[in-house]
Order: sequence, then C-alpha cells, then structure tokens
Amino acid sequence: MGDYNMDDYYQRPRKKRYGPFSMLFMSIVSSVIGGVVVLYMLPFLLESGYVTIQLPTVPTNIPASSSSPQPAAIHSPVIQQTIQAKVETDTVKAVSQVEKSVVGIVNIQEMRDFWTRSTQAVERGTGSGVIFAKKDGKGLIVTNYHVIRGAVDVEVSLANGARVKGHVLGVDPLTDLAVLEIPGDQVESIAEFGTSSHLQVGEPAIAIGNPLGLHFSRTVTQGIISSLERSMPIDVNEDGQPDWQLDVIQTDAAINPGNSGGALINMTGKVIGINSLKISQAGIEGIGFAIPIDDARPIIEDLLQYGKVKRPYLGIVPRDLREIPSHHLQNTLKLPAQVTNGVVVMEVVRGKTELQTHDVIVALDDQSITDSAEMRKYLYTKKADGDKVKVSLYRNGQLTSSVITLYYE
Repeated sequence: MGDYNMDDYYQRPRKKRYGPFSMLFMSIVSSVIGGVVVLYMLPFLLESGYVTIQLPTVPTNIPASSSSPQPAAIHSPVIQQTIQAKVETDTVKAVSQVEKSVVGIVNIQEMRDFWTRSTQAVERGTGSGVIFAKKDGKGLIVTNYHVIRGAVDVEVSLANGARVKGHVLGVDPLTDLAVLEIPGDQVESIAEFGTSSHLQVGEPAIAIGNPLGLHFSRTVTQGIISSLERSMPIDVNEDGQPDWQLDVIQTDAAINPGNSGGALINMTGKVIGINSLKISQAGIEGIGFAIPIDDARPIIEDLLQYGKVKRPYLGIVPRDLREIPSHHLQNTLKLPAQVTNGVVVMEVVRGKTELQTHDVIVALDDQSITDSAEMRKYLYTKKADGDKVKVSLYRNGQLTSSVITLYYE
C-alpha cells in the first residue's frame, strides 16, 4: 500500500469559486443557446408530430347587437401576404410584336357534287400567313405556295376575327412561296423582317401559326435553331423527280399542319423564316423546317414586281440521268459506263440554243452536275439574264462543251 501525505492535500491549488454575477451571466447565455436550438428544431418536430400547436379561435356565434358585456377579444395570429408577379419575359415581348400580324389562309376550291353534277365552293384546307407590309392601300401577306395551291378563291382570317377576300399577286412553286394582298384598312399590325444570315445553332426560335385549323389560330410554340445546313427536295410536278433543293432552317419548335406559311421569329420579335414543312413520320417529333427570310426576301420582291420569279433558263426540258432505263444509256445515249450522273436533254424548247435532244449535261462552268435540281440551283443562284455558262456534255458518246448565253424564263 502506498503512502498518503496530508501535506500534499493542503499544498494543492483550490478550485475557483464563481460569484453570483458570473452564475447569472452563464444562465442567460445558456437560455439563449437553448432557445436558438429549439427554434431550429421546431419545424422538424412539428413535421414529425412530436409537437403540436393549437391556435386559439375567435368565437363567431356572438350577436353583433347583444347588449351583454362582450368577452375579451381573443387575438389569433393573422398572416397577410400580397404577391405581385409581372410575367414579361423576352418571349412574351417578342410574341406580342408579331402575333396580330399572323393570319389564317383559307383555300377555297370548286368541288363537283357526285349526284347533281353541280359545282360549289368549299374550304379545302387552311394555313397561315404573315402580314409584312402595307402599300398603296393594300396589306401584303407572304405564305406558302402549297397553302393556296389549286384555290379558286382565298380568304384571310384576321386576328380580330374578321374574314376578308385575298388576292394572289404571285407564286413560286420551287421555293414554296406566294404573296397575297388584302384591303389595307383591315391591317392592324405588320411584322418586321429580320435576317437569317447571322443565326446560330442553339439560339431560341418561336413559331406562330394556325395548327389544325383556325380554331387554334396564332398558336405559339418555342424551341431552338437545330441546324442551318439542311436542304429538302421539292417535287413540283409530283413526278417523283426532285425539281429543286430548298435550303431551310431546321427547328424543334412544333410546326404542325396549318402552321405552313406562319412566322418563325427570334427573341427580338423579328421574322427570321417562313414555316414550311415538317417530317411527319411515326415516332419522329421536333423536326420542322422554315424558309430563311434572307432567301425569301428576293423571291417576294420578284413576286410583287412580276408575279413570278425571273430566273436564267437553258431552254430545255431536263430529266435526271438516273431516271433513264439502263438499256437506253448505251443504246440511245451511247454513254461510257463510268457516266452515271447528269441531266438528259429530253426536249429543246428554244430554237437558238446549241443544245440538242439526248445531250447529257455533266458540268456547268466545270462544276459537276448530278441532277436537274442541282443544275437549276447553280443557274438560279450563280447566273443572271444575259450571262454565259460553259456546258460540258456528252453527245453521241463524246465529251464536248459549249458556251451558251442564258435568258430569263
């Protein structure tokens, strides 16, 4: 057993005693900390059901005219909150600038009654259009050619609900555009054309039109620019052979039947495209196309001035070489086996041209040509009335060339 020395006890330092004021200060600090903890935990305790709060209620059965002494008012907490929200986004501002200038286009055709053999005018379809100008007392509207194709009359449904007769000023089947006019006193709003040359993939785009008829007039859908490098084949005469390659803007903003001819706008409310078509195969969504406004503008100007688009012309009836039966390639055209692309001259409709029937055009200005759509695109975008073009062709199996002066069709 070890030694235990009493002197060691007396020599140890004594514990410090706290005064009354120190104890009071510590009590206050502890209360504050405890209160903060309780306030922090209170929502969790209420949610879990461990703590409930019963609010006092105010009696409602005391008559207002009672002469008996009124009980002391029981005050219950009343929370009043006023919320003011101003929904004015860039999208709302953009749509408000264009919405009233988007109109409905009604295609009216004559139909023959099977029993009476009489004809009557009926509505064959509806589309959309955009009022883009007011000139000489007339409102001018751009729409798609296919919206008014085959119409004997056209009616325009305005934003105010009125329907007025429209007059077709000009059409261009290749670019699927048409221009109409209506009385100018009916025009309330005019859309402003922007530019499509500076568009970027991924920037927002808004489509406005009349999908599925006039009951859904001026429907607004929003998406983005999906691509700027798309070309769609256009078969004007429906012979299964593309007549033109139409450059289009691809967007995922919903474009449905009836939207054709409507406006594709940017976030500043300017028109950047004319909605034209969509891919409608089963299981495919969000792939719509619009004609770039920079491409549409010169077409619109020609339609206003001439009623059609004036384009340089070779004076021939073309047909794609790949459409020719294989036994004619050598027996009739006498082509070398390696020649598989080009344009066959089926008929010469201008006497002065140096081209002949059964010539096979393979290049223009030394640029290879695969089909008639590519040939037209080169001529229409690179050449003008009176320009010369070098045509490389096979004639009786021999490669030759000729310089031809173009003229407007």
